[in-house]
Amino acid sequence: MTTRHRNRWTVAVTVAVCLSCGAASMQSLRTLDEGPWSLETSGPRTKIRVSVVTRGLSHPWSIAFLPDGDMLITERAGRLRIVRNGVLDPQPIAGVPAVRATFLVGLLDVAVHPKFAENGFVYLTYSKPGDRGATTALARGRWKHGELVDVHDVFVADAWSRSNTNPGSRIVWAPDGTLLMTIGDRGEAARAQDPGDHVGKVVRLRDDGTVPPDNPFVGKAGHRPEIYSYGHRSPEGLVVHPQTGAIWETEQGPNGGDEVNVILAGHNYGWPLVSYGRDYGGPRVSEHAWREGIDEPVLVWLPSIATSGMTFYDGDKFPEWKGNLFVGGLRMGEINGTGHLQRIVLNGGGEELRREVLLGELKQRIRDVRQGPDGRLYVLTDEDQGALLRIEPVESAS
Repeated sequence: MTTRHRNRWTVAVTVAVCLSCGAASMQSLRTLDEGPWSLETSGPRTKIRVSVVTRGLSHPWSIAFLPDGDMLITERAGRLRIVRNGVLDPQPIAGVPAVRATFLVGLLDVAVHPKFAENGFVYLTYSKPGDRGATTALARGRWKHGELVDVHDVFVADAWSRSNTNPGSRIVWAPDGTLLMTIGDRGEAARAQDPGDHVGKVVRLRDDGTVPPDNPFVGKAGHRPEIYSYGHRSPEGLVVHPQTGAIWETEQGPNGGDEVNVILAGHNYGWPLVSYGRDYGGPRVSEHAWREGIDEPVLVWLPSIATSGMTFYDGDKFPEWKGNLFVGGLRMGEINGTGHLQRIVLNGGGEELRREVLLGELKQRIRDVRQGPDGRLYVLTDEDQGALLRIEPVESAS
């Protein structure tokens, strides 16, 4: 990177939206009002309606849409729920594996197979308990008559730790049909640079959990063959760009230095060797924000927002938002009650033009955001009494 580009990057980071996070508080912040809420967004001005689809969820983590429009939702405590026609079934889905649910770890992501209509496969990531503490595992089951059957682990990361923080873990289907899965640093930062360790990595797998032969470290001594990229802290968002097919990832820094990265095979994303962030006590994580041979982030938050799930919008309900990136935030600047959703406008080259804070009025921790098959946005609030929210244009609201 040239000095001119470094200077331009520094200025961009300095003038970016000044939002912050730190470690996420587990205390419920506020009981959500009944709603709905009519809001107006900027650039371009858009009137939106935000409504509660369902409430009564305990720290929900992820949403997956079934072909019939029903929604699967994970709760961190280890429950898989289903919303049918906007109504939350009071009974959890059977068949979920036992999880270690403590502080930030538990049942995490849920995704359905691209050929779900043919094979019925549902995938879950979760904190798997064991004699050495817990690790991140990927389980697969078959959806049958409203429950999961034949559930078993297809991949168990060698990421054992007794820490209850920074688990990751998101999964996404790449355009080539492989599955990418994030694994956090579990609060043990140095392990993120160890190629013989799954901690702090993005792994790439076939749909049965086996290793694709074209993974970047296959056959390389001292390297885990599943590893696709490394040097990650707490990667809690993962999405495929709808136009380019590139893999985009959100990653929480500590007190400052949240990132969005474009994930490339075999690349190092720097944690903890480089960072824009500081430890929670104040000192810088590293004296270096960049270094040759390490990929720089596409976006940085200084201070942080505790980035969570994200999605690109490519639907028809909000034509003015096409190509925008939406990123959830759990809290700003170590201050409870400041969670929100950010809309990030990008140019054709994937470079940031501007950011907008949405839903700050609700004072809720935002854990996930997804575009639904109906073109609306759906958002999960990570609270003791969590909710599923729907965002739609005022003109189409009913």
